Amino acid sequence: MPLRRDWSAWAFALLSVAAIAAVLYASTASDAPRYSVRIPPAAPPANTIPEVLPMDLAPVDEADARAANAKIPLVTRGFVAARPFVYSGDADNRGRARDCLAAAMLYEAGDDSQGQRAVGQVVINRVRHPAFPKSICGVVFQGSERTTGCQFTFTCDGALARRYSDAAWTRAQVNAEIALAGGVDPRVGLATHYHTDWVRPYWSDSLEKIAIVDTHLFFRWPGYWGTPGAFRGNVAGTETPVAKMAGLSPLHLGGATGLADAAVDAAAGEARITANAPVPGQVVSGGRETITILLDRKAAPESFVTLALRLCGTREYCKFMGWTNPVLKPESEAMSDTQRAGMTFSYLRDDKAGFEKALWNCSEYKRDDTRQCMKR
Repeated sequence: MPLRRDWSAWAFALLSVAAIAAVLYASTASDAPRYSVRIPPAAPPANTIPEVLPMDLAPVDEADARAANAKIPLVTRGFVAARPFVYSGDADNRGRARDCLAAAMLYEAGDDSQGQRAVGQVVINRVRHPAFPKSICGVVFQGSERTTGCQFTFTCDGALARRYSDAAWTRAQVNAEIALAGGVDPRVGLATHYHTDWVRPYWSDSLEKIAIVDTHLFFRWPGYWGTPGAFRGNVAGTETPVAKMAGLSPLHLGGATGLADAAVDAAAGEARITANAPVPGQVVSGGRETITILLDRKAAPESFVTLALRLCGTREYCKFMGWTNPVLKPESEAMSDTQRAGMTFSYLRDDKAGFEKALWNCSEYKRDDTRQCMKR
């Protein structure tokens, strides 16, 4: 019995001490420093940056494409909106970036602000991802040197030869400015790919479908490359002028690079031709210039406009005629009917008459708008 009483006393004493300690801890816990363990983001898998596949379509009709696309499950796990993006380039580079982005928005989504926002978000997602070029124009015109397989079809299918109204172009530029100043379209998350529901790209089954906006389906890569940690690439802030943009954006006209420059270089036999400088095949008479030139057969047909604008410079009157067949190219404006029929492209500017027109030989280069075709 005495032992039992002693044990009870000791137990009571221990419980009292524990209670006092608990009270003291509770009273001081709010003042005590707090420590947390930061879990670092997942590291990217080594040497596994995903391949960017071209926009090649499976040969299925619209009904079959829609049925197949509907079977792809919509993945909502891990869906997050992109972080705001603010372009860091100077005024000229920002202007070129804005116009490249505006062209993608307008020619991919039409004059529809909601669709344009979604397209613009995909472009910005791409420029932040290590699998894509690190400039806005580089992303938009990736693969455009090919006649098929470009990333955005309007850059290689001749669509840029069509012109929207000035008001529509201005609206697209405004939407592009918003996107470059931190505007986010949360509907498409971290999507890097999209297509309409009536086509079936070969890459559809290898990506995760994460959003549906009207008739467009949006996709991200599975695994790490579709998570926020992958979208941390440094953006260059410099935009190389794009020849195909010269007809839309004056910022892309001076020093435009690519196929148009190659055509100029080949024709002139030198690195550059400055505006109003003499060129081979040029005839100057009474302030009226005529240029006959051999064109690069491999160049994009839209680049002929850029070439004509560069060689005509600021002259009030300029006639530009080009051939891809060196046998048919005449040495002057005087030519035979055969040579005239073999002409590939012509451009005429007469500022005094308020006239400017570019025409293609549509038997050589198909145009969607027949008004751009030479009469035969």
